[in-house]
Amino acid sequence: MKREILITSDGSTTIHLPDWNEQYHSKNGSINETYHVFIKSGLKEVVADTISLLEIGFGTGLNCFITYLEHQKKIDYVGVEAYPVTLEEVDKMNFISVLGAEKEKQIFTKMHNVSWEEKHQITDNFSLLKRKQFFEDINDENAFHLIYFDAFGARVQPQLWTVSIFEKMFKALKKDGILVTYSAKGSVRRAMQEVGFKVERLPGPPGKREMLRAIKL
Repeated sequence: MKREILITSDGSTTIHLPDWNEQYHSKNGSINETYHVFIKSGLKEVVADTISLLEIGFGTGLNCFITYLEHQKKIDYVGVEAYPVTLEEVDKMNFISVLGAEKEKQIFTKMHNVSWEEKHQITDNFSLLKRKQFFEDINDENAFHLIYFDAFGARVQPQLWTVSIFEKMFKALKKDGILVTYSAKGSVRRAMQEVGFKVERLPGPPGKREMLRAIKL
């Protein structure tokens, strides 16, 4: 499938898939979306001293890197990705310059260079485990305080936004665990509710009216 580098509205890059008319991040701002959906509405809401975090769709590593920049607590980060981006594509991302994070460039590079299927200590209080895995094969139970659900949209991959997938997410979370996603589709909200989540509609990031946050009570 053809892949192109696209500049989004906040000046940051993303990978665009023209055959699907889909991209890894919002055209209205990759960095803006990460901060609004995953950091403000997710990470900042977790009260645990050590946060176990699962990302569904590791992709370009942007959510992981910004979580590293913004975390105030110890983080054990697990990123799941069936089709990892190439290091050549990573080199074309301009996240470091747009974020003004030149001093942390080696951390972003390390996140992409470390091996898959092994837990790596990125810093004393931030670990990363990258799993090359289809989302349908996730079978964690009572393991995470927070899930970043950042799969491609339901328009192009509806099978990733179903009751069966959200059952896996529900099981993977600890009690009072939180799942956040950019999506606000009614079918997604209903699938989450069907498996037991309490679902909130929240104001969306730039370009979207709403997003969803789900809590395992």
